[in-house]
This record gives sequence, C-alpha cells and structure tokens, in this order.
Amino acid sequence: MFSIPRSSGILLHPTSLPGRFGIGEIGPEAHEWLDRLHRMGQKLWQMLPLGPTGYGASPYQSLSSFAGNPLMISFDALRQDGVLKPEDLAMIPAFPDHKVNFIATEEVRSAFLKLACQRFLAQCGASPLLKHAFEAFCEREADWLEDYAMFIAIKGENGGRPWNEWPRELAMRNPEAIAGAMVRLEESIEEVKAQQFFFFRQWQKLHARAQELGISLIGDIPIFTAHDSADVWARPDLFELDEHGGPVTVAGVPPDYFSATGQRWGNPLYKWSAHEAEGFAWWKSRLRKTLEMVDIVRIDHFRGFAAYWEIPASEPTAVNGRWVGAPGDALFEALKGEMGDHVPVIAEDLGIITPDVTELRLRHGFPGMKVMQFAFGADTLSEDYIPENYPDECVAYTGTHDNDTVQGLFNSGVGEDTTRTAEQVEAERRTILGYTGTDGNDLHWDFIHAVWKSRARMAVAPLQDLMGLGSESRMNTPGKMGDFWSWRFTWDQLSPEMEARMLAITQESGRQ
Repeated sequence: MFSIPRSSGILLHPTSLPGRFGIGEIGPEAHEWLDRLHRMGQKLWQMLPLGPTGYGASPYQSLSSFAGNPLMISFDALRQDGVLKPEDLAMIPAFPDHKVNFIATEEVRSAFLKLACQRFLAQCGASPLLKHAFEAFCEREADWLEDYAMFIAIKGENGGRPWNEWPRELAMRNPEAIAGAMVRLEESIEEVKAQQFFFFRQWQKLHARAQELGISLIGDIPIFTAHDSADVWARPDLFELDEHGGPVTVAGVPPDYFSATGQRWGNPLYKWSAHEAEGFAWWKSRLRKTLEMVDIVRIDHFRGFAAYWEIPASEPTAVNGRWVGAPGDALFEALKGEMGDHVPVIAEDLGIITPDVTELRLRHGFPGMKVMQFAFGADTLSEDYIPENYPDECVAYTGTHDNDTVQGLFNSGVGEDTTRTAEQVEAERRTILGYTGTDGNDLHWDFIHAVWKSRARMAVAPLQDLMGLGSESRMNTPGKMGDFWSWRFTWDQLSPEMEARMLAITQESGRQ
C-alpha cells in the first residue's frame, strides 16, 4: 500500500460548496473549506470525479476523462483576473443556497464564461506573457485538449446532441470534415481551451494550498467512460462499438443491495485487446492526469478489472447480463511500470466481490473500502463491515455518496427504500441501536466515532453525516433516475460546535 499516516477526512464534492453563483466553485469558498478542514484536524478531502458533466449532471458520466468541469470555475477568481467585472457579477440572478439547479445554472454561467473567455483571448493578443502562458498550457495538454475542444465545439453546433447523432462525417471523424470544423469553429474551440486554462490554473492554486495545510486530496476515477464523451469520439477503436458508433454492449452491475433489477449504466465497454496492444497508453495518460490534480485516486467499481457485467445494449435493465474477465493484472503492472510500485489507488470493492477481486487488489497493494452502514441488516451484523474488524490497510467510511445519510438510513421508511420490508427496517434499527448502545438521537456522531476509532488507516465521512442531515441531503441513489448530485450547504450549517467535536474525536482516535 502507498504510504500515508493514520488520518481522517471528509467527503464533499466541490459543487456542494457554498457560494452565490448557483454551484460550488474552486475559488475562495474552496480555500475556506480547506481552512475548515484544517481547523477540524482533518488531513483528507475526498471528492467525486472532476470532469465536465453531461445529461443528468452525474460526475460518473463525464464528457471527458481529462478535462475539468467548467461549472466549477470561480467567478470571483475571474473577477480578480480582470476578465469578469463587478458589474457583470451584479447581473447574475439569485440561485438556491441548498440545491443546484443544473439547467438554469449552466445556462447563466455559460454566458458569463463565454464573456470571460472572449476578454481573456483579447488580453492574450495584447500581452505576450499571458499569451505565452496560455499557449504553453495548450501545448502541454494537447494530447487530450485538442480533441476535447473540438468535441465540445461540434457538440454545441449540433444542439448538444450525442456525437453518434451528428452528421456522419463528423461523428466518424472524416479528415476533411474535421479540417473544415477547425476553421468554422475556431472561435468556439479557443473558448473551450480558455475555460480549461481557467479551471486548471484555479485548481493548481487550490491543490497548492491543500499541500501547505498538510491535506491530501482524494480524487475519483470512474472505471468506465460515458459514451457521449470526447474519449469515445476521439478513440472509438478502444471501445466495443458498432459501425454507427453505438455501443454493442454496455456496463452495469447485476441485481444487488441497491437495486432489484441491477444497474444499467449504459457506458460502452472497453475493447481490452486494443488497450493491451498499446501497452495501456490511454489508461496511463488518464491516471497520470488525475494524479496531477489530486494525491490519491479512488477507482470506482474496481471489481470490473477482474470481471465486469456485460449487458447487451438492447436490454432495458441489467438483469440479463454476464460476467466477462478483464486484464486487471496486465493493466496494473503496466501502470506500476510507469509510476512505481506504490500507486496511490483506493479500490472501491463494494457490491458483489468474489475471491479473484480481492486477490487482484491485494496483489497490487491497493486498500479496499469498508462502509459502516453495510454492517447492519436483518437483526445481524455483517462481520466484514463492523468497525472493530477493519484491517489497517483499508479506508473506512460511515457512508458514501451512493448511501443514504446515517440519519436518513435510520429514519427512512419502507416507501423510501423498495429493497427493504417493514420488518427489515425495524430489524435494522434494532441492530443499529444494539450495536451503538444509544437511543439514536446522536447516531451520526456514534458512527463517526466508531469509524474513527477503528484500525483503518484512513477514515472518511460525508459532510452530511458530520452535520447529522437526513435523506433530503443524500447525494445519489444508485439505479434510480431523479434530482441527484445537487445537494449544497451553507457555512452557518457547519457550526463551531460541530468543528470542535470533530477535532476532539480526531485527536482522541490518533488521526490528527
């Protein structure tokens, strides 16, 4: 396992941060969050994938595995840079404090980002130093930035439709059509590149501040990519697609704790033979880029590197699928050959885990995950998820972005979770109260205390659990459609008393 001292932290996606422009940003509010973490004695900030989101706003269905989400660009930082003016920001309408309205927010922010990009590009024309910095960025990131900027520009020209619904010559990357688009969409392409310049410059400042405070950033890589992404459009040969660019088979998971019909994610599956033939170069680039931004990477759905659930694209659910083996050993050996033996990876090994998955993880020295919520069920404790049983080499959680909050889990009824009967709900509550030995009034703190006291090298809780919030504040419900990923908080919700209690628990457990 990669080296890290006994430590703890909070799971919070940047989009959930406070701020007046409709969504959490990576400017002053994110720096304030780092200061809060430091005051609480926390050494870890875990977040979800940072890429630009498409339909549904899921960070796990990104338009690029390499780009940053322009919705997170700080408008206050752009004002400080002189590309947005105070009078511009005064025109931005009020947005809800506790929820992201993605459609309205993106519409407004896109207009002001376009204005900022236009001013910035004009400044580049008048400032050799600024022009050099921008050109150096574009050259350094050219391997992914050229395709991404072209993808976004053409997508905009085609009303936002998925790439396989564009005119065929553009969808199939006909050289003459692409050359024509480069000329026709030059302005849009340059604006996309400018957005990425803004994002990565702001992110570098945030990452540097985290390092000053001794806080490690934990990022997240979805194992699969979205079909409607620059990744698949630029390299269709690396994915299982038909002659029209549509997926032949798609990814998901079979029926499990979260869903009776499984989860049909819809991501195209990798053509692993093509990746192996190139020495896994695409994966090396992907991991290397992510580790430029963060210090540790959680890889979502790690079990897919041992075997993945293959679903025919025509199937409406994940029920009718099959397990197919994957070249996990060859991939991780290639990654270690590029980055050294101790790659800072956390393996998300939840769900249906067979011995081959555990063996793969242990062979390559990746810590797995333990989620305390999974310890409780029909009047019994699941031995693997009881905090007293956690090994040193794991990352322990009260819950994750896919779980209900601790208070939500305890207080939810049958209608809110179709996988549990009334008897199961009551049995789970009895088990929780029996384990904690409490009346349940402070249950979120009981969970945090138990996870923090465990032997697990790293302990993490979602901010919602620190605040004791209910189901209305959960981030996502796997396998369901709905208004997810939109939760936000305000600074007054994170009281000095909460911060002091978190610091005390952290000090008592030896994690500071």
